[in-house]
Amino acid sequence: MEKKNPTPKIMMDLEKLNMYNAEGCPSCGKKFSLGDMAVLACGFWEGGAKYIHENEAIFDKKTSTYYERRCYNRTKGKGIR
Repeated sequence: MEKKNPTPKIMMDLEKLNMYNAEGCPSCGKKFSLGDMAVLACGFWEGGAKYIHENEAIFDKKTSTYYERRCYNRTKGKGIR
């Protein structure tokens, strides 16, 4: 039986855009758009996990956590891109 991913993955709706777009995506710096998929990920920023664009994240099965791609590649990854 496959373990489900407990880490939140959301689709940006109008309410979430209003909530998260002041800062935008901390990984790529771009604003979120309506319908974008975002995941709660750890990264080099302050303040704990934040929502980033799904394509900017890597899911680590060992920890069941999303990491910002650059952070993961520098700290845990072995040549993953």
